[in-house]
Amino acid sequence: MSQVYKTGLDVGSTTLKIAVIDDSCDIIFSDYSRHHADVPDTMKTVFGRLLETLGECRIELMVTGSAGMGLAERYQIPFLQEVVAASEVISLKYPGVRTLIDIGGEDAKMVFFDGKKTPDMRMNGSCAGGTGAFIDQMATLLGIHVSELNDLAEKSTHIYPIASRCGVFSKTDIQNLLARNISKEDIAASIFHAVCLQTITSLARGHDIQTDVFFCGGPFAYIPALRKAYVKLLGLKENEYVICENAAVIPAYGCALYSKQEKLSIQLSDFIAGLNRKEDVHFKVTDRLNSLFESEEEFHTWKKEKEQHFIDAIELADMEDDTCYVGIDSGSTTTKIVAIDSKERVIFRYYAKNQGNPLKAVSEGINEFRQKAEESRKALSIAGSGVTGYGEDLVKASFGIEHGLVETIAHYSAAKKYDPEVSFILDIGGQDMKAIFVENGAINRLEINEACSSGCGSFIEGFAESLGHSAADFALLACKGKLPCDLGSRCTVFMNSKVKQFLREGASLNDISAGLAYSVVKNCLYKVLKLNNTDLLGEHIVVQGGTMRNLAVVRALELETGKSVRFSDMPELMGAYGAALYALRHNTA
Repeated sequence: MSQVYKTGLDVGSTTLKIAVIDDSCDIIFSDYSRHHADVPDTMKTVFGRLLETLGECRIELMVTGSAGMGLAERYQIPFLQEVVAASEVISLKYPGVRTLIDIGGEDAKMVFFDGKKTPDMRMNGSCAGGTGAFIDQMATLLGIHVSELNDLAEKSTHIYPIASRCGVFSKTDIQNLLARNISKEDIAASIFHAVCLQTITSLARGHDIQTDVFFCGGPFAYIPALRKAYVKLLGLKENEYVICENAAVIPAYGCALYSKQEKLSIQLSDFIAGLNRKEDVHFKVTDRLNSLFESEEEFHTWKKEKEQHFIDAIELADMEDDTCYVGIDSGSTTTKIVAIDSKERVIFRYYAKNQGNPLKAVSEGINEFRQKAEESRKALSIAGSGVTGYGEDLVKASFGIEHGLVETIAHYSAAKKYDPEVSFILDIGGQDMKAIFVENGAINRLEINEACSSGCGSFIEGFAESLGHSAADFALLACKGKLPCDLGSRCTVFMNSKVKQFLREGASLNDISAGLAYSVVKNCLYKVLKLNNTDLLGEHIVVQGGTMRNLAVVRALELETGKSVRFSDMPELMGAYGAALYALRHNTA
């Protein structure tokens, strides 16, 4: 007869955890793996490792986690709510604990234990600030791995205030710190401090955090600096908190320990064979949208038609004279430079991340322009220059730029070049969104996003990366989707819940990507602009911003509004192009 092992499985928004215990209730096998929304394949890998480690055996399996319910339905595995699972560990192994703090991929939980009363659980709601995903986003912003973020924080000497609400808006605080030459060590520690504040203020809500405090979840298990930040902020002594060696798999451990409910008893090899079978539960397909394109041929025809409206561009060597005009868009995170000739044709374009030093980025861009001119044997004369964006005043003063203009005018100037009758301009950048309404050749309304970055470039990039794709590849997948998923327009992290539902229904990544394109558009139209009638946009729509390199978003806007949309082959440079046009027209008037 095969050895029997009690096994717990915890499938969360970003990771899959497993814990296997022996007769003494000690963990003899555990695993913590990111699943990148491909739960079945990750399960095959993890249970394959289990078979290699323990050999053929019988498992008694129970599942928990935010994505566990779908698995419970699919494979007929008994399901246990994750707070109940974690509480089982506390009850049996750590009875002295009074407060549990659990940080996961997209959720944060705080549970208060009080003798024989039902535990009081608090969980984050509409924002993912203070979670593992927030920490991942901040590490990405600094261009480092989370482990490096931890190493930097360990060397910190000072804490600075950083907002920990929306991850994208927090980037502004970090960019400002970088611009002030604050060390990355202090920024890293400040990020962890912000996570602590977010969790404690939003979850405790007046409840005393009593000792002993138990820390669990992947971030606590693998980021020592985060643990230290909590200990320091809560003023805990060494004997007032617990971090066990299995902190990353606590709910899975609880499932293995739980004895008040029957579990799935099955030979391990049979369970793995079931994972490999193609047969599956047939779920009802719900909340699907119209495909962006009926066929690949339609996509290419549409794309070719749009390219007819692109801005003219020539090589420097082909200029008819040596006069040019330069436009600079100095944003909070990137610098864009465009140079045009006297016929408004683009002769140079530049795009670079500021890396915390916008003046250096501008200087490098101008030097690159000078070098290309020399290579083309052109003695160029800059007859006019303009600057817009976040760093307008700083760049204007530092480089002697003639004209400073607000972003709205810069983007309007560029859009009007496309379509003299433009009625609506939608500009979506990395962390902001601007909607400009034009009537009778004048701007009469401006709307911007405020407290949420859902639908912006960083939102899309982060979402694509969470599914293991680059933003560019993800956009191409969208154009092939046949049954786009209706994902709503929530925070990038919480949208994972919707994704898991559609994955249960057999949705492809193509359909999920196409659904995201619709989400971006609906977020803009109905959350930011609060429109109830798209006729208010008029008939002449121009889109700008780096997000509009995602053709799926452009197409979704057309389908949602029923109107044709124009865009360029350099949408992220439209602010700089508008500044160059402004300089030309004001210097030749």
